[in-house]
Amino acid sequence: MNEEKEPILRAENISITFGGLKALDRVSLEINPGEIMAIIGPNGAGKTTMLNIINGFYKPDEGRIIFEGKERPKKMKPNLIAAQGIARTFQNLALFTGMSTLGNIMVGRTMLMHSNIFSQALYWRFSQKEEIEHRAAVERIIDFLQIENIRRTPASMLPYGLRKRVELARALAAEPKLLLLDEPMAGMNLEEKEDIARFVLDANEELGYTIALIEHDMGVVMDICDRIVVLDFGEKIAEGTPDEIKADPKVIKAYLGTAGG
Repeated sequence: MNEEKEPILRAENISITFGGLKALDRVSLEINPGEIMAIIGPNGAGKTTMLNIINGFYKPDEGRIIFEGKERPKKMKPNLIAAQGIARTFQNLALFTGMSTLGNIMVGRTMLMHSNIFSQALYWRFSQKEEIEHRAAVERIIDFLQIENIRRTPASMLPYGLRKRVELARALAAEPKLLLLDEPMAGMNLEEKEDIARFVLDANEELGYTIALIEHDMGVVMDICDRIVVLDFGEKIAEGTPDEIKADPKVIKAYLGTAGG
């Protein structure tokens, strides 16, 4: 019998309030190594708030985050959390529009770089070797996401679907232990959604990334995710496999049975 692995991340009894409105109310969830987990729910359910707490943009009023078996200090800064191995894409694009595709993806390598301006001056050969290694890693991601032809194109000149792909590339460049994707397919046409869904699945199955995502396209969620957590008005109302979620009366009433959302 295979021994069950410890969750890579546990969020325990997370609560947070904004201006008297409870965005999350004692929500607990786990993300297991090697899985794709989705967080779904109607608009305003607290999904993005939960991602913002996981990667340190928000500090919960109550509850705790345990990453790789260790409880996170409550005031830990987002850059230190990123350095631990949690990368993130955003619902609204956050690329450097004046930089090329290559430059934007190289930004994702920053946390992995050991040389700084002083070591570059003192140890030129080491810095040069490191630069070559990071460029090689970025080129592998460019090949993986099939964006070779836009390598030198400024982000400002890219269509929306390709910008989203570059943002995914930048997150992958950080080689995270946990990859958080906030609506990676929002605003895309059907062909673009199919491409991103395939890349997310390949990043999980071929490259071994653990992924937690928010996505409104339920067809995509049901096709690629191992487990789903459902939020509604800041509370967790269900958790399970895609088949279990599709059959859950609370989920059907709150989300799946409604039009749009």
